[in-house]
Amino acid sequence: MSEPKAPTPAPGDTYKGWLFKWTNYIKGYQRRWFVLSNGLLSYYRTQAEMGHTCRGTINLATANIAVEDSCNFVISNGGTQTYHLKASSEVERQRWITALELAKAKAFRMQAESDDSGDDSTSPGGGQGSGSRNSEVQSTLRTLGSKVEDLSTCNDLIAKHGSALQRSLSELEGVRLGGETSEKIRQVTERATLFRITSNAMINACRDFLALAQAHSKRWQKALQAEREQRVRLEETLEQLAKQHNHLERAFRGATVLPSSQSNPAIDSKGPVPVKGDVSDEDEENEFFDACEDVQEFITVPADPKYHRRSGSNVSGISSELGMDDGTTSLDEQSLGSNPESPQSREVVPVRKRRSRIPDKPNYSLNLWSIMKNCIGKELSKIPMPVNFNEPLSMLQRLSEDLEYYELLDRGAKCQSSLEQMCYVAAFTVSSYSTTVHRTGKPFNPLLGETFELDRVQESGYRSLCEQVSHHPPAAAHHAISERGWTLRQEIALASKFRGKYLSIMPLGSIHCIFEKSNNHYTWKKVTTTVHNIIVGKLWIDQSGEIDVVNHRTGDRCHLKFAPYSYFSRDVARKVTGVVTDKDGKAHYVLSGTWDEKMECSRVMQSSRGGENGTDGRQKTVYQTLKAKELWRKTPLPEGAENMYYFSTLALTLNEPEEGVAPTDSRRRPDQRLMEQGRWEEANAEKQRLEEKQRTVRREREREANHNGSPAEEVKEPADKALIEDSISDSPLKTEEVEIASEPSETTYKSGHQDNYKPMWFERQVDPRTGEPTHIYRGGYWEAKEQGNWDSCPDIF
Repeated sequence: MSEPKAPTPAPGDTYKGWLFKWTNYIKGYQRRWFVLSNGLLSYYRTQAEMGHTCRGTINLATANIAVEDSCNFVISNGGTQTYHLKASSEVERQRWITALELAKAKAFRMQAESDDSGDDSTSPGGGQGSGSRNSEVQSTLRTLGSKVEDLSTCNDLIAKHGSALQRSLSELEGVRLGGETSEKIRQVTERATLFRITSNAMINACRDFLALAQAHSKRWQKALQAEREQRVRLEETLEQLAKQHNHLERAFRGATVLPSSQSNPAIDSKGPVPVKGDVSDEDEENEFFDACEDVQEFITVPADPKYHRRSGSNVSGISSELGMDDGTTSLDEQSLGSNPESPQSREVVPVRKRRSRIPDKPNYSLNLWSIMKNCIGKELSKIPMPVNFNEPLSMLQRLSEDLEYYELLDRGAKCQSSLEQMCYVAAFTVSSYSTTVHRTGKPFNPLLGETFELDRVQESGYRSLCEQVSHHPPAAAHHAISERGWTLRQEIALASKFRGKYLSIMPLGSIHCIFEKSNNHYTWKKVTTTVHNIIVGKLWIDQSGEIDVVNHRTGDRCHLKFAPYSYFSRDVARKVTGVVTDKDGKAHYVLSGTWDEKMECSRVMQSSRGGENGTDGRQKTVYQTLKAKELWRKTPLPEGAENMYYFSTLALTLNEPEEGVAPTDSRRRPDQRLMEQGRWEEANAEKQRLEEKQRTVRREREREANHNGSPAEEVKEPADKALIEDSISDSPLKTEEVEIASEPSETTYKSGHQDNYKPMWFERQVDPRTGEPTHIYRGGYWEAKEQGNWDSCPDIF
């Protein structure tokens, strides 16, 4: 039986031929018919078995091909299948090796494409035509890529066999004539034949690639030209549409005047519709600006250019043009344009030069374990917390820091519009948190009866008084009055929960702001402050929650949302957003900014539903707004603030010694003064003395109350519980179980204090606006200061 001559292998062709396959040690190598097709190598006993019986198949995509000697080679797929094969000659072996390597590269490529072809085959197209074109292009690219891979494989083989041929020629030059010469010539002839075979495969692959590229080149050029022409036609169409829209808009403005009965409710009949003006003027007045950051509740977009035309230079007539029948006016351009924190607005003639520095914070190391170790075996009521956790200010002084940006209330007092005034009050609400971003130190807990005055009448026109009115639950009352027409009062109690990694501080109680001229009465509550990384890591503070600022006279409302920090959020950190609405729920202003930097305000021209759906499935409200105006910007911290507890310019002056203050003032507190001076060891000892003195006074007061008979409505506490609470209330590491017993709940806070102590300067009343029991300033402090008579003040220090 004559052997059929095996063809020269070409990329993509089926290759067939006889090879000897190792079977076992008895039979040795046996002659088998091998067929290489579609990345699979199969073998049969005879050619007649190809139609019905296959003896074995191996997938070349994961196979390893190794050459053993001049005629033998091995194909293995990792251990389960291994073929030991032998060709009749070295030339025949090389033909098979070339075909197998080409088939392996192609099979590996096809397997990789099949893994990614699912998305291509199932992706919906814009139409049947475009889908077929895309599939045709993808198929062509895959074919071209396959040909390029074949070229790369053939190139590697040519380099390999070319090197072998070069070595044989070099050896032939040094051979002596004789019997050795014929052997060397035979080797050179075989290597030249191998090189010719590989070169032919390379030429065939190049020919196929060139033919395929030429066939599709003209088609792709035509498709590209068609796309270019279509894009030009689309641009011309859009340009014509824009011109027609602009022409219609100008024609409508110049030729249409709506009667008052049919006018848009946003446009008053008293305000004439602007006539058609010069094109250059229109381009200058039509401002377009970026939309604000997307939030959950609403979306803001630039208002129609006609609103910008009406909000140009005529500020005084904007209320009539916008149809504000209730007498309200828009935010004054000049008052908003000027930064309330600019040097011009804050430049005052100081009566007294305030200090601008305090001693630098000592670099004392704090070992929490050493503190806990020293507490073993001691009573809970005898465990003092060191001042290492504190900053040299009391909670009353921190409460007075809310007035740092008092200019916002000064500006609000001048407003004729309650809605405009609401914007300034909301900005003032946010500004009170700007000093907390780096302030991780805990303020000193005030002693019962401790006070703090902030008299800035000559510099800033206001004076403020704080007093610790209750110790269980701890509560502080604050009252500030300004000569510029506003009063601020609040009573704040703190509830905290320790969650292991962070400490949440929830302020309880309402803040009231009353403007004398308009008699507008605003109230709001504070958001939750969270201190992260209590046990391990660097401390950092976040503010989160929602605030509703309510005007009880007009029903206006501002809803502010403090977004909690999220590592995965794309929004700016410490973001605050809000909407100012009237009593009917109509939005008039949108507020946006951050609680540590600035707040801006945008006038709402129109609102509609139909924005993208939020996380809860509801549609967002879309507000068309004018350009944002800055309400407030944080004043930069003084130089070297990182070494002074990150105090602001106002905070640096709060503990400055001052003559004429009450003997109960926080400035006179000795442990706080020692800590400021850097004498922390003495401060710890003095702090423990003051706490023990306060416990003694409390026991005497309870004993006196029991002797005289306590009122029936008052709830008495065991003395031992009071001792425990006095100690642990100063600890930043309280457990949640302890807090349930020591911190006030909302119910406890509103039901009444559990102590018969009566504050010196405040009296407990029921607020007529909110119905909450609160402490209101009764008067007498400033008169006592003028007279220098502090005889009625207790000796708490």
